[in-house]
Amino acid sequence: MAEIRNQTVSVLGGLLDIRVDVAGTGDPLVFLHSAGGLNWDPFLHGLAEKYTVYAPYFPGTFPGEPNDIDQVEDLWDAVLAYDDILTGLGIDSTRLVGHSFGGMLAAELAAHKPERISRLVLIAPIGLWHKDWSYTVADWTAKDAEQLAAVLFHNTASELVQAALAQPGDEDEAAEGLVQFLWTLGCTAKVIWPIPDKGLNKRIHRISAPTLVVWGENDALIPPAYAQVFADSIKRSEICMIPNCGHVPPLEQLDALNSAVEQFLG
Repeated sequence: MAEIRNQTVSVLGGLLDIRVDVAGTGDPLVFLHSAGGLNWDPFLHGLAEKYTVYAPYFPGTFPGEPNDIDQVEDLWDAVLAYDDILTGLGIDSTRLVGHSFGGMLAAELAAHKPERISRLVLIAPIGLWHKDWSYTVADWTAKDAEQLAAVLFHNTASELVQAALAQPGDEDEAAEGLVQFLWTLGCTAKVIWPIPDKGLNKRIHRISAPTLVVWGENDALIPPAYAQVFADSIKRSEICMIPNCGHVPPLEQLDALNSAVEQFLG
């Protein structure tokens, strides 16, 4: 596995410093994490075998810096901060991958600065909102740990899912991890509450990068029907539906996800 390095990038005119984890060598690839926070899982390590992967922490989610979220008042602040990250890293053009909450941010960034994104991968993104009841997105902020796991994962037989659900044996460590997780959910929810419809449907047509929309066929958090909604909204897009998979393909169906993303980005 590639060694993970650390960088700090100043954004929003110096109001905020954002931590960015970096691994690998090669052309740049930026990864935007889900509402649950950044986790260097095998999917990211696999990307780092071919690219220099830059993975920023959403403000407030890096352990020890909880008050950073105070500088982000709304989604627009977040998008500008991520644009500043690319500038601070010296990245003029990059492949961009986002999962769930990070998929929404990736779509917003690609719409805001289409010239900076060469290829875009959206893994079960939020951000669009269909009025039909069959498109109802589950409110993950109102669920306890057991309920949240039920809507996140379909393929619970996966070893990676089992590892993610396992609790530390030390009670203090487990409690600290829960507090950090809940704070992370709160930080990301700040820019999407009460629903993650902040007008992306008015901007998504600006995305010009070839785009891969990836969805688990059994996603109970964000209905798979949204895959077609995203694809219909982005001119140069294609869909990859993954069987026996819920909302977290990197943990539930890693091989299928790797194959689809590798072929698309390559």
